[in-house]
Amino acid sequence: MGRALMIVGLAVFFVGLVLTLLPNTRLGRLPGDIVIRRDNWSVFIPIATSILLSVFLTLLLWIISWIRR
Repeated sequence: MGRALMIVGLAVFFVGLVLTLLPNTRLGRLPGDIVIRRDNWSVFIPIATSILLSVFLTLLLWIISWIRR
């Protein structure tokens, strides 16, 4: 359990580092992400970003499990 938490913590750290160093990435502003803005409120629904991250993480986990066999 402790090892898994350390791995998750490192992953979150590196994602934060990449997002800090590359602030102009289009992640979160892809075509297919829905933004609704009104006078006093706004709603952001990141459909395309969610699909892209899901595919990337699925491939990453598949590769890791394939290597560990």
